[in-house]
Amino acid sequence: MSKDIKYLVLENYIGGKFVPCSRLIDSFNPSTGEVYCKVPDSGPEEVDAAVKAAKEAFPDWSAKSPAERSKVLNKLADLIEARLEEFAQAESRDQGKTITFARNVDIPRSAYNFRFFASSVLHHTNDCSQMDHMGCLNYTVRCPVGVAGLISPWNLPLYLLTWKIAPAVATGNTVVAKPSEMTSVTAWMMCQLLEEAGFPPGVVNIVFGTGPRAGDALVSHPDVPLISFTGSTATARLITERSAPYCKKLSLELGGKNPAIIFADADMEQCISTTVRSSFSNQGEICLCTSRIFVERSIYPEFLTRFVEAARLWKTGVPSDPSNDNGALISKEHLQKVKSYVALALTEGAQVHCGEGVDKLTLPQHNAGGYFMMPTIISGVKDSSALMQEEIFGPVTCVTPFDEEEEVISRANGVRYGLSATVWTRDVGRVHRVARKLQAGLVWTNCWLVRDLNLPFGGMKHSGIGREGGKDSYHFFTEVKAITIKH
Repeated sequence: MSKDIKYLVLENYIGGKFVPCSRLIDSFNPSTGEVYCKVPDSGPEEVDAAVKAAKEAFPDWSAKSPAERSKVLNKLADLIEARLEEFAQAESRDQGKTITFARNVDIPRSAYNFRFFASSVLHHTNDCSQMDHMGCLNYTVRCPVGVAGLISPWNLPLYLLTWKIAPAVATGNTVVAKPSEMTSVTAWMMCQLLEEAGFPPGVVNIVFGTGPRAGDALVSHPDVPLISFTGSTATARLITERSAPYCKKLSLELGGKNPAIIFADADMEQCISTTVRSSFSNQGEICLCTSRIFVERSIYPEFLTRFVEAARLWKTGVPSDPSNDNGALISKEHLQKVKSYVALALTEGAQVHCGEGVDKLTLPQHNAGGYFMMPTIISGVKDSSALMQEEIFGPVTCVTPFDEEEEVISRANGVRYGLSATVWTRDVGRVHRVARKLQAGLVWTNCWLVRDLNLPFGGMKHSGIGREGGKDSYHFFTEVKAITIKH
């Protein structure tokens, strides 16, 4: 006897109203492998309606003072915080991450993104120069760009969506945002709060759907002069091509193949505990996660033994269990992709020390179809291997020894990516020397993921174009104008 299954059905948010879509996509619960939600499969028609709504709302919203806009952003932060548990439960179910990670990281940071930009937008200054010999005064002003197209990924859904929406609207733009079709629920929930927060209709529009349909329509729309994208380098190439005829402003935050360099004088206890976290947090589905670990040869055997022991204590299981460190990966396809790298390592003669194919994971029957994978550590991998060159984006990291400082810097830089790096040493001179030579947009020393949102965030090489953060976001989401007055 078949049971009637009731799915959560999402709607687009356009011009201050929820609008149903005739086409829908299945969205899966990663911890069970079952469909639980239906997401709009929007296309050019829905995107065009959202852009029109944003364009109509732009004159009034951009005319408001920064203080007026700041008040609205802070109110939305209040509303999200008041519903923190509801948002955390939804994010955990939709993405597969643990409820603990959603409670402590995703949702608090989502609210803080609005608070941060509500504050920072009040404190920017412009430039001024005098030309007394010509009787002229020069100064700059910054103006919002218009309709901002924002595309966010599935790994930190509301966290990275709000990182884009907050500075865009704080600076006076209106937005059309497209979250990942795999993790759309918390964006839809946020839409339910926008009117109460004080956002006029059309200032924030959310269109759900896939990259090839909704995303393509957004980046190629002639009335969207600015695109902020976080996701894969391959998709960024397509965005660049599709937006090129319109000379759009682009901010592209892309993948990483982030090294950790561990010198013999490192604090071993702190290094191991932090490197386990930097390698496996959020199932390794963070663009800043460590996936290549270079260890000075004299401490390599000890480090590897202790690192494997610590990784085995990093618990993988049902996301709703607060004692678990990792939940499920985002999809069946992504799980298969991540596992394929482990299989490749074995064919190349590498050694898998723990996790995939080595340790057994026991799950409740209800979660047997979920997309789970345990933290996996591999050694004996050549620098030229795909495991050391390509972004895996899962709970897999490779450990390898090194001998000399210049050697390890060269090896760490020997990939097409350049997003982040970590360096472990007590030598202050070495800290500064190595950090300057690493080709990475962010370098952490003796820590990981310590973030001051005032500072620029972004990568070098194939890890992206542009930076976002306090002043950098202000510059990206505005156009500068130089004004000269002769007196």
